[in-house]
Amino acid sequence: MAIWVIAEQRDGELKKVSLEMLSKGQELAEELGTELEAVLIGDEIEGLADSLAAYGAAKVYVAEDEELGTYSSEGYSQVISELIEENEPDAVFFGHTAFGKDLAPRVAQKAGAGMVSDITAVEVEADQLVFTRPIYAGKAFTKSKVLSKPVVATFRPNVQDLGEAAETSANIETVDVDLADIRAKVKEVKQQSGGRVLLTEADIIVSGGRGMKGPENFDILEQMADVLGAAVGASRAAVDAGWREHQYQVGQTGKTVSPTLYIACGISGAIQHLAGMSSSKYIAAINKDEEANIFNMADYGIVNDLFKVVPVLTEEFKKVV
Repeated sequence: MAIWVIAEQRDGELKKVSLEMLSKGQELAEELGTELEAVLIGDEIEGLADSLAAYGAAKVYVAEDEELGTYSSEGYSQVISELIEENEPDAVFFGHTAFGKDLAPRVAQKAGAGMVSDITAVEVEADQLVFTRPIYAGKAFTKSKVLSKPVVATFRPNVQDLGEAAETSANIETVDVDLADIRAKVKEVKQQSGGRVLLTEADIIVSGGRGMKGPENFDILEQMADVLGAAVGASRAAVDAGWREHQYQVGQTGKTVSPTLYIACGISGAIQHLAGMSSSKYIAAINKDEEANIFNMADYGIVNDLFKVVPVLTEEFKKVV
């Protein structure tokens, strides 16, 4: 029996959420007296196995094939489902990312497993995993148990603490891959250029809302983000107005983020937006409306014109970063 982490990688680089899940999984495995193992899928990715071992994986299943070089929901779910059938793990963890949200339900269905999604915390009670997840757009939290095995769960990025890496090598088990029956194959992936960190992985996010008044004004947020090494987000109002593309939207119908610092500029604080960023460790709000709902959530607030405040903050940040 074991706890599995499905490692997510892109272009030969592991996603942080995979290491976060391993760190938490190691704690859970010790409490349950079971093993922590990882599954790594792709093409020419065996070199990443040691990184997974460094964060606690006792064994790494490596499935390599040229056809797996680009993500295929059908191919990846087949590989993982066959591994589950052969090895019968207790739990299978995915990141609550675009990758995990697409893949985890397919794997759960194939394995006949129960599933919980968007996990923010997990603990052991009476040898059972108890998962905490937000409901009602983040206004409440529920605790869930899945009594059947395996349980499939997706974990929100940037919520679990990242442990210290140890110097160790992986115990690798090579997986035989047969994709002859795969009907759909990915021929090419076109990525939009851009040098910023992804919203869901960012440690700092600077977001703008309706108060930005137009797309041209997001430049001052870009300048602040450049200084802080941050990502730039937007509220639904800004996206609906055409000022930013949907990939930058934070909220219930956009990205769910959990950075250490979230800076909300000209954002009123509608419940739809709060649902996507309420798990941020610290929230700072800048809005000239002192009655804005965002201040009820914020740890720090500045009641003033953002066009006066943001440039001043950017200059101050330059002095200390």
